[in-house]
Order: sequence, then structure tokens, then C-alpha cells
Amino acid sequence: MDMHYVEKKWQEKWEKSKLNYFNKKNMDKKFYCLEMFSYPSAAKLHVGHWYNYGPTDSYARFKKMKGYEVFQPMGFDAFGLPAENYAIKTGIHPKDSTEKNIATMETQLKAMGAMFDWSAEIKTCEEDYYKWTQWLFLKLYENGLAYRKEAPVNWCSGCNTVLANEQVIDGKCERCGTVIVKKNLTQWFFKITAYAEELLKDLDGLDWPEKTKAMQRNWIGRSSGGEIEFTCESGDTFKVFTTRADTVFGVSYVVLAPEHPLVKKLCSKEQRAAVDAYLEETSKTDEIDRLSTTREKTGVFIGHYAINPANDKRVPIYIADYVLYSYGTGAVMGVPAHDERDFAFATKYGLPINRVIISGNGDDDLPYCEDGILVNSLGHDGEKSADARKAIINSLAQKGKGAHCINYRLRDWLVSRQRYWGAPIPMVYCDKCGEVPVPVKDLPVKLPYDVEFKPDGKSPLAKSEEFMSTVCPKCGRKARRDPDTLDTFVCSSWYFLRYPDAKNPDEPFDKDVINKMLPVDKYVGGPEHACMHLLYARFITKALRDMGYLNFGEPFKSLTHQGVILGPDGNRMSKSKGNVISPDDYIEQYGSDVFRLYLMFGFSYTEGGPWNDDGIKSVSKFLDRVERLAEKTRAMKGRNTAFGRDEKELNYARNYAILNVNKDLEAFSFNTAVARLMEYVNALYKYDAADDSLKNVKLLKDCVNDLILLLAPFTPHFCEELWSLADGKKSVFLTPYPEADMNALVRDEVEYAVQVNSKMRCKLVLSKDATVDDIRAAALAEPKIAEATEGKNIVNVIIIPNRLINVICK
Repeated sequence: MDMHYVEKKWQEKWEKSKLNYFNKKNMDKKFYCLEMFSYPSAAKLHVGHWYNYGPTDSYARFKKMKGYEVFQPMGFDAFGLPAENYAIKTGIHPKDSTEKNIATMETQLKAMGAMFDWSAEIKTCEEDYYKWTQWLFLKLYENGLAYRKEAPVNWCSGCNTVLANEQVIDGKCERCGTVIVKKNLTQWFFKITAYAEELLKDLDGLDWPEKTKAMQRNWIGRSSGGEIEFTCESGDTFKVFTTRADTVFGVSYVVLAPEHPLVKKLCSKEQRAAVDAYLEETSKTDEIDRLSTTREKTGVFIGHYAINPANDKRVPIYIADYVLYSYGTGAVMGVPAHDERDFAFATKYGLPINRVIISGNGDDDLPYCEDGILVNSLGHDGEKSADARKAIINSLAQKGKGAHCINYRLRDWLVSRQRYWGAPIPMVYCDKCGEVPVPVKDLPVKLPYDVEFKPDGKSPLAKSEEFMSTVCPKCGRKARRDPDTLDTFVCSSWYFLRYPDAKNPDEPFDKDVINKMLPVDKYVGGPEHACMHLLYARFITKALRDMGYLNFGEPFKSLTHQGVILGPDGNRMSKSKGNVISPDDYIEQYGSDVFRLYLMFGFSYTEGGPWNDDGIKSVSKFLDRVERLAEKTRAMKGRNTAFGRDEKELNYARNYAILNVNKDLEAFSFNTAVARLMEYVNALYKYDAADDSLKNVKLLKDCVNDLILLLAPFTPHFCEELWSLADGKKSVFLTPYPEADMNALVRDEVEYAVQVNSKMRCKLVLSKDATVDDIRAAALAEPKIAEATEGKNIVNVIIIPNRLINVICK
């Protein structure tokens, strides 16, 4: 078969018939299948794109044949650092390079033969999309979920921009590798922490990989404990969060985060130089390193003291980089006798170690970090830790110095970016009115084209007077626009809501349409997005629900992560390593169906693995075998309707394949599904090898037709062609997927492995209704068994029903 001709032929037919387009009249049968959309920062699709989109398209086609009205859209996550960095490197404007790359990738995606509904295409860099991204920002602002504050941020001097914590890898920018430093900037944040408890609780009901749910639980990081207020000798106060209030009487020092505003205020003249040097060093260390349990703990005394509210004792105030201002209260209490980290810190700096917990069983080596019995704790001596935690917080609460509370590791989402290629933040700043949101009627705030976007430490838009200069929507006076753009994760946090109503010019989506089309039934993408995109999308969905736009709180019912196809050397593919595999050469040689089928057969979908093309020829030959079988059976004629043992075996193989391919496709176990189909083809060839006069031609033709239907989602062009040649009256994808006849899987006969003294001798087919005596007699009468036992004493015949006969003799 000329695969290139066939693929082009059917792609044109599908487009002409709108086969792949969603029919809104059948919305009650909808199945929303979505792959994470791609970044058009590269010029061509790579193997990773194929591995995401090809097999998932096969799953979508399977669902279509199961009777669902499948909606499978495609678009491009077109804003962000990758496209801008490419533009800086090449001198080509981000808009021009992005549009060119999108056009190339559209052509390649269409050549893949995927069932994408291109009428719903979105590109996040186009005004008709980012207008509604800006609308989303305004709605969050109106509802108190977007706010502006000065905060320490991760600053990359290489990219000249702020990075989210998730974009900092080993203290360096994930994009350019520059060492990150801390810098205070006034930034916009989304208040994702307002949904921390719901984001945590609702994970339980999601059909998601357990590892991904665990990652989100850890990222949200719920802790139950109490807040205790310490008063500085200056009169200033700060709070610490602790899960071990039972140890508060053992506090011998307190630690503030280096970024805490009280540090510079309280620092003594004598300690100023040491504190400033420590702050400079800390600014170069990323938060993950600072929290590492294996990293040596360091700190500096600031020359000031605080009062422990539990016992009124004076304790020194230190700064240490293991305390983060952005987590909890930015302050912790040091209890060396009952915390390993604090014990190491106190030992290093010669601080007191005050025991206030004993084990009660003599195991009292310090640091003792378990629950126990309180000592040296004033009125709480003798209390158990669990009881004391509550009692101490209650006692402090009466003095206005404590409260029970829940703490989360999750921090609010920083969305400001000092970059050009993104959606402008729709806010203006007026000397009279302050910060003022741009009215919805004035959206979009357009991203200007003629801007110097090469990084120099300032937001590129700040250098465009034409963009910056505006009037206040409230008073009409001169005002300035916000010079920053939105994090690209804002664009992708709601794109799945736009797809079903992608061409709506009046609103981001029609509520009636979206509430029928969503949530997404199956979402497929990489696990690297577990704590960014997937968490942000859940937050935005819940926020829009509470605003009355949605009637559901979770965007993705079911989630599957594809694995990673590594280079032939076992490393991640990268141009610098020279191990990138392009699919183009394989597609040119074999066609897209063969390449798709090989990706599904050669790898476990959720695991991936190193690239190896040894098996692609075998996959091509497998399709050749299918084609020859289809051609031969089409020409067959015969009236034999016998249904003997051979026909029963063929029918069993047919229904066994149908049953298991259905199960495997539902589970995204494509490699085992293809293996089942190969076994089925072997069974068909075995039956076809018999004398033509003995064949049940109708059965064989029905079996081959079922093979084409079973194979169709895996090789759509190839099977569409075979189906049309077999006089299929309509597209193979409008034909129901085969369902197993369970009666055919109940065998009249069973095959036994027959052993003599546990050594395999032969196989024996017997009626499934045979009695134990019948089975024993048949086994002993079998010539190979009779020969092996001749002259020997039969001690026992062990029978495992439907499986094994073992003749024991001496």
C-alpha cells in the first residue's frame, strides 16, 4: 500500500466530510479528550509531541467508535520565555517566529492524521484569546483574588526577569542556567492560598495518578498546629507557627527569615556588617537548597532579643537561611533539645539546650524528638505532649499571645513577568486614583509590536512610551499602564474552557455550553506539570465556579501522563547532546501510521524509554501481513458453514482479542493491545492455512473485518482504506468498535499440559466436562505417556483442572 498516497487521500476526505469536527447536536454523548497544547518555540514537531498526540488520538478514535461524540481540539501555548529567548537569539520578532512555527506545526499535526477539530483552534498570543486572559485577571481582582505587594522574588540576571519557584532548578534558571538571586519587587499575585484546603481535599475524588496527587498534597503541605506571638525588646512583635507547642518552654533562641522586615529594623550596629554579609550570601541561594535537610545550617545573631510568652524568658534573635519569609510566618522558635535541626544549630553557636520532654521509658538521649511527658514547663509538668499542645495554646490565647491554626506550604502565585512576549496586565496607575483596572469594554490591552524586547533589567513595555502613556478610566487624567506581562501559566490555566466556544467574540465562553462540555473527560500530558499548570488550572476553575461562571469545581476528571522518550544514549533528548530524534525521516520512509503504531508498540506509554528503531521494520511488515490477509479474504468465495473445532478456536481468538484490546485501550496500555492484535493475526493465518474447501469463509471474513475495526484507532489511514475496499458503506470510525461475545470465550474443550514426573511430555485436548477418571485414562493412553511410563509403577496422577496432568511413577 502506498501509505503517503493513502494518508493524503483520507486526510482530505475527513476534512471535506468534517468527520473530526464536534457535532454540538450530540452534546449529550460528548467525550472531551484533550492533550496539553504545545509551545511553538521549536520549528518542528519532535518525537515527544508525537508520543503525546499520536497514541492519545488513537484513544480518542477508540472512544468515537464506542459511540461517543468526541471533542479533541488543538491549539498553541504561544506566549512565554521560550519564544522570546529564541527571538533575542535570532533577532526575529517573537510574533513573526511564533506565527511561522505555528504554521509549520499545524501542517505536521494535520499530516499526523489526528482527529483534531481545527475549527476550535486557539493561539494564546492572539488578541481574541488574551483579551479573555486579561478579563480573567480583572475578575480575580474584583473578587479579591489578585493583589499587588512588594515581595522577595527569584531574579534571573540572564533572562532579566522574575521566575516562579518552580522555574528555579538547583539554584539556577531552568531556561538559561544563571544563578538566581533574591530581589524585592512590587509584583502581582493570585491568591491561590484561599483555596488550599479545597485543592487538597478534592484530590481524593480525581482519577489521577497517585504520584501526581501525592506531589500536589506535598506542595500544598497542610500542617495543624498553633501560632505563638513573641514580643521583641523594641516592642515589635512577630509570630511563629509550630506543630510542637508542647516544647515552647524549651525555646532558647528564635530565628527570623533573612528577608523578614524586622531584621534590618532590629539589627544592632555591632552586628550590621555580619548581618548584611549574610543577607547578600542568602540572596544567591535558592529556596530548595535552603530547606535541604542535608545542608549545614548557618545563621547570624542580629544583636536583639525577644521574650518567650510562655515563661517570659529573654531569648536571642538570629537570622538563618533555612527559614523562608514566604512560608508560614517567616519566623520559627528554636528548641534544640527536641529538634534535630535546632540541636545542630544550637551546638554550633553555643546556645542553651533546655529539656522539657522526657520519654517516660528511660530513652532520653538528646535531641529527643518524639512525644512524651512534659518537664520544666511550669504548670504543665506531667502532661502528655498531645494534651499539652492544646492546653498551652489555650493558655497563650487567653493572654492574646497564641491561637490554634492550620498552616500550608502553598504560597500565592506570582504572576508578574518583566518580559515582552506575554499578555499585558490590564491595570493603570493614576496619581489621584491609585491602581485602577482597565474596563472590560476596553480590552484587550494590546501588546505593541514595535518594542525593544532585549533584556536590560527593565520591563520591555516600560520602554514604550506609546504603550505606557494612557488616561485613568476613573478620572480621565494622565496615567501609566502596568509595564509587566502575565506569567504564561495564566494563559494555560483556562484554555480548556475556551476550546468548546473558541470563536465567541462577546465573552470568554458561553456558560450553558461550557457547563455541558466540561469537565474534560480525559487529559493527557507530562508529569512535569503536576505542581504548576495542573494546580493552577484547578484553582482557576474553582474561582470561576465561585463567581458563578461554572457549575463544576475540577477541570480534569481523568488524567494520564505519558512517559518520556529518551535519546538512544538513555539521556533526555537535547540538541547540545546530539541525541534528538526527528520523526520526519521515519514518516518519509514508512508513513505516519507505521510510526504511530511503532510508538505504541515499542514503549509502555506511561513509562517511555530510550529510543530504539530496531522494531519499526517489524511493525511495517505486520501491516503488510494484515493487508495481504484482507486482500485474500475479499476475493474468497465459499458456502461452507461448518463450525467445528477449528472455527471455535478462531472465534475464541477473535473474541479474546476483542475483549483484551478494549480493556487495554481503556487503560492506555497500547503496547499490550498491539501485541494482542499480532496474536490475533497469527490465529487468522493459522486458520487460513487450511484447505479452502474446509474453511468457513463467512466466519473468516467477519473475523478479518473485526481485525480492521480493532486496528483502526492505531492506524487510521491504513484501516480506513482497507474498510473502504471491503465495501464499508461509511467511515470505519462511524462503525461500532467490536464487542466481545463472552459465550465464545467459554471453551467446550480445554488443553492440558501432560507431564511425567514433572517433565513435560505432550499436550492433550479434552472435553471440559470430562471426569477425573476420564482425564486419567486419556492421559495414560496417550502414546508418548505410555512410552514414558512403560515398565514403571504408576504411583499417582495429579490433575489440576483445565491446566495440568502430572503422572508420578517409579
